[in-house]
Amino acid sequence: MEKLTFYAVSAPEKLDRIGEYLAERLSRDVVRHRYGYVVIAMEALDQLLMACHSQSIKPFVESFLHMVAKLLESGEPDLQVLGTNSFVKFANIEEDTPSYHRRYDFFVSQFSAMCHSTHEDSETRTRIRVAGIKGLQGVVRKTVNDELQAIIWEPQHMDKLIPSMLFNMQDNEDSERYSTSTHTASERERWLEENPASLAESCFRELLGRAAYGNMNNAVHPVLVHLDNHHLWDPNDFAVSCFRIIMYSIQAQHSHHVIQQVLSHLDTHSKNTPRVRAGIVQVLLETVAIAAKGSIGPTVLEVFNTLLKHLRMSVDFELGDGSRRNSASSHSSTRTKESEERIVQNAIIQTIGFFGGNLPDYQRAEVMMFIMGKVPVYGTPCHTLDTGTKRIQAMLLSSLIMVTSGFKCKTMCAGLPVSFLEPLCSISLMEDSELRQLVLEILHNIIDRHDNRAKLRGIRYESALKIKREKISKQDVVFMKKHGQQLYRHIYLGCKEDDNVQKNFELLFTALALITIELANEEVVIDLMRLSIALQDMALVNEENMPMFIRCGIMALVAAYLNFLSQMIANPPFCQHVSKVIEMRNLDAPHLLPEHVFREKCVLPDSLDRDDVGLYFQTADLAEALSVPGYNVERLAVPYIPQVTDEDRLSRRKSFVDTISLQVDILSNSLPDQSQLAEEITFETLKKAIDTTGLEEQERERRRQVMEKFQKAPFEEIAAHCESKASMLHDRLAQIFELTIRPPPSPSGTVMVTSGHVQYQSVPVYEMKFPDLCVY
Repeated sequence: MEKLTFYAVSAPEKLDRIGEYLAERLSRDVVRHRYGYVVIAMEALDQLLMACHSQSIKPFVESFLHMVAKLLESGEPDLQVLGTNSFVKFANIEEDTPSYHRRYDFFVSQFSAMCHSTHEDSETRTRIRVAGIKGLQGVVRKTVNDELQAIIWEPQHMDKLIPSMLFNMQDNEDSERYSTSTHTASERERWLEENPASLAESCFRELLGRAAYGNMNNAVHPVLVHLDNHHLWDPNDFAVSCFRIIMYSIQAQHSHHVIQQVLSHLDTHSKNTPRVRAGIVQVLLETVAIAAKGSIGPTVLEVFNTLLKHLRMSVDFELGDGSRRNSASSHSSTRTKESEERIVQNAIIQTIGFFGGNLPDYQRAEVMMFIMGKVPVYGTPCHTLDTGTKRIQAMLLSSLIMVTSGFKCKTMCAGLPVSFLEPLCSISLMEDSELRQLVLEILHNIIDRHDNRAKLRGIRYESALKIKREKISKQDVVFMKKHGQQLYRHIYLGCKEDDNVQKNFELLFTALALITIELANEEVVIDLMRLSIALQDMALVNEENMPMFIRCGIMALVAAYLNFLSQMIANPPFCQHVSKVIEMRNLDAPHLLPEHVFREKCVLPDSLDRDDVGLYFQTADLAEALSVPGYNVERLAVPYIPQVTDEDRLSRRKSFVDTISLQVDILSNSLPDQSQLAEEITFETLKKAIDTTGLEEQERERRRQVMEKFQKAPFEEIAAHCESKASMLHDRLAQIFELTIRPPPSPSGTVMVTSGHVQYQSVPVYEMKFPDLCVY
C-alpha cells in the first residue's frame, strides 16, 4: 500500500488507470462474493483518495464513486456499510475545483432507501439505517456548499431526503431513555452517534441550517407532506418537535417562510377533522412563538387573517352540526364533534393572543384594529345576533384581551383611536352580559398603564391601595374632552342592563377607578361625580322598571366608587360625607352596599325608600365639600344626561328616553281642516307591518306563473312580450336622453323637429339662466 501510494503521488497521471483496475477487480470480487478482497480494494481506494489531491484525481473519483455505488447495490449489509463509510470519507474532502458533471441522484435514492430498511434483525436494521443517514449527511455536506450542485435542493431530492430523516426521528424513545440514564459523556456521545433518531435529527438540523432564502419552501413542504401521510397531526407531539427544530435551525430572517407554509397547509386542511386542524394550529402557535421574538417579515396581518377565517369556519361547522342534531342518528357523536371544534377555536384564540402579545406596540395597535374590524357590530350586515355571531364576537374579543394584555400606550389617543373605540363601545351596548364583560376587560388592559388593576379587583373598601399614578398629560386631557362623554355614556347604559351579574358591576367599578387614576383631572372628576349621581337617581326613580338586584347593585357600585374617589382626591369634607352615607347604609340599608348585595342569600327589599335622605349621596353636600380651588362645583348641579347617538337607533334596545307611543304628524295641504293627524303605533301595529308572510306568498305565486308561462307558452307569444318590454325601455331612454343631453338655449335659435317639421326657436339673452359661476 505504501509503494502504491508513493507511485500514485509521484505519477498522478496514472491515477485514472489505477482506479479503473481497482474498480474492475472490486466488481469481479463482489459478483464472486469474495468479500475479503472487496474490503482490501476499498481500503486501497480510500487511502489513495486521502493521499492524492491533484487535478488528475477527477477521473479517479469517478471510479471510486462507481465502486461505492456497486457496494450499495449489492444488498449485503456489510458491504453497504463499507460503501457508506467510504463515501463519508470522500464527502469530508474539500476539493479545490468544482465538478461540473458529477451528480449524486443515485446516492440520494440509495441512502434514502437504506434509511427505511426493514431488515429482520434489529441490530442489522439499525446499522443499515445509521449508514443511510450518514450517507445522506455526506451528500448534504458535499453538495450544499457547491453552487454547481444546487440541484440537491430541488423537490425530487428533498422529497427523499427529508422524509428519510423524519422517519428515523419518529422513534426517539430509546434516545430519551438513554439520555436520562447515568452514563459518561463519552459513552452517551458514542451511543448517540449510533442511534438513528439522534443522528437523523443532527443531519436534519444541519440541512436546515444550510438552507438559503430560495430553498426554504422546498425544505419545509416535505415535512408537512410526511406529517400528513403518517397521520402525525393527532396527536401532534412529533409535529411540534419537528417545527421547533426547524425554527431554531433556520436563519431568523427566513422564519416568515415557515409560517406562510403552515398557513397555506392549514388552508388545504380547512375541511379536515377538527383534531387535525387543531394540531396544525398548535404547530403554528409554536412557530409563531419562536418567530415573534425576532423578525417575522410582512406576514403579521396574513397570520391573523387566516386564523380569523378558520375561526369563523370552525364556528360554522359546529353550528351546522348542532342544527342537524335532531336529524342525526347519534347525539353523542354530535356532542363530541362540538367539543372538538371548541378545541380548534381555543387553539386559534391562544395563537392569536400569544402572537399579538409578543409584537412591538406599533404592530400590536395595527393588529388590534384589524381584529376589531372583523367583529360583527350593530349597523353592519351581520348585526343580527344569531348564535354564531355571538360566538364569533366572544372569541374575537377574547383574543383581543390577550393581544391587549401588557399593552402600554404612551397616549390614550394611540391606544383608543376613534376607529377602535366606537365599534368597541357599540359591542358594550349589546344585550349579552358576557360580551359586555369582555369589552370592559379590553378597556381595562388599554387604560391601565401602571398595573393598578390587580389592586382594584372586586368592589371592596380599602384605605391603603398604594395606587401608582402620574400627572395626566395634555394629550390625555384632549382625549377626555373629545371622547370622555362616550365612555361615561357606555358605563351609564351598561349599569342598567337586566342581565348584569356581580362580575359586570365589579368590572364597571374597575373601569371607573382606572379612568380616575389614568385620565382624571379636576374637570373629569366633576364629570365622574355627575355620572355617579345620575346612576343613583336612575336606580331610585326606576323609570326602566329594573329588577331590584340591578337597582341595589347600582347603589353599591356608586358607594364603592365614591369611597374610592374620596381616597384619591383626599378631601376631608368629601371623605366625611361619603363615610357618613356608608355608615347609615350599614345600619339601615345594608343591601345598598357591595359586601351585602352580592352575597348569595342577600334579602332584597320590595322597594327603595326615596324619602330617607341620609341613605343617599346628595349633590348639595358633595358640592359643598368640594368648594375648594380647582373644582367647578357649579357643574355638579347640572344633571348628567347621556348623549343620543346612532347606536341607540341601530341597536334593538330600549332607549333611555322611555317611549310609550310615537305620534306621527302628517301635514296635508289637501285637508285644511285637520292640521295634524295622530296615530298611535303600538306593538301589534308594528308586528303587522313587519309581517311579510302574505307578500312572500304573492311573490312566490308570481314567480311560479312567470316560470310556467315561459315553459308552456308558444315562442311567438314570448317574443312579442319581450319585444314590447324592449320598445318601452327604448322609449323611456329616449325621453331621458332628450332631457339630459338637450343643447343649451342660444339667442341665435335652436333647431327643433316637431312632427317632421323643422322649427327655429330663439331665446332672448335676458331670459337665459346661467350658472352662478358664469355670472360676474
